[in-house]
Amino acid sequence: MLDYIHPGSIQEVNTSSFAEIVGYIERQYDDVLAQESRIKRNPRFRDNRVHVLLYFTTPTGHGLRELDIELMRRLSPRVNVIPVIGKADSLTPAELAEFKKLIMEDIEHYRIPVYNFPYDIEEDDEDTVEENAELRGLMPFAIVGSEDIVEVGGRQIRARQYPWGLVEVDNPRHSDFLAIRSALLHSHLADLKEITHDFLYENYRTEKLSKSVEGGATADSSLAPEDLATQSVRLKEEQLRREEEKLKEIELKVQREINEKRQELLARESQLKEIEARMHREQSITINSDSNSFDAASRGSPHP
Repeated sequence: MLDYIHPGSIQEVNTSSFAEIVGYIERQYDDVLAQESRIKRNPRFRDNRVHVLLYFTTPTGHGLRELDIELMRRLSPRVNVIPVIGKADSLTPAELAEFKKLIMEDIEHYRIPVYNFPYDIEEDDEDTVEENAELRGLMPFAIVGSEDIVEVGGRQIRARQYPWGLVEVDNPRHSDFLAIRSALLHSHLADLKEITHDFLYENYRTEKLSKSVEGGATADSSLAPEDLATQSVRLKEEQLRREEEKLKEIELKVQREINEKRQELLARESQLKEIEARMHREQSITINSDSNSFDAASRGSPHP
């Protein structure tokens, strides 16, 4: 399910708009936090946490605006942010390449932790490193959209018709749409969910519980202090339980690997024994054959 939050036109975006967007994301975390705190959980509970946010920038050609920087900095601790250039066909190829460069320089300069398709050269396989490096090189993704269907060479394609030519939505030379669609819906979906749950949500949960227990300004006033403490203890126990389960999974994995290695060694030992037995049999047959040949020769030779 995709949720669309429209804070208004760019001139209308202000602090309250920031709060609306961040508040929506945090409410999804609050729902999960409340569900985890229940003694008896709802089996029909629906996890609506936001796993990725596409941040569309206006193709000004001059890098990020102050508004973009501020909003992305507020959003990035709560959600995986992927920068996107909308209406990319309004820029020439040279202007687009320069605009992409300026945006990534701003992101690095202001230390905005966007989702940059992480990879580890030493840990990940060659295909993963190559794919993620390629996707990282496309950031920010330049998108061209259109609902018009145009027939080209007998094919029906989505495109924008201009006097100077045709811009195809699904053509990698014209738009990064296919690359980002594949990443979001296929190749990186699991990674985005894992980062949301293991990092972004855990950080939010820790902040929420710390402020609640310490009586911070954002504490839930509807809960008594003893209830907050009980909730904190329960959640910590739940976290310990999950960590124990992970340790058990690791132990089982190690045990399986040990058993597999043991079976491999036993199989190799059995093969060596078979080879050794076969060699002994062949050697015995050779010796017997030589002995029979010698006896026959002895009987056939005249006595002196």
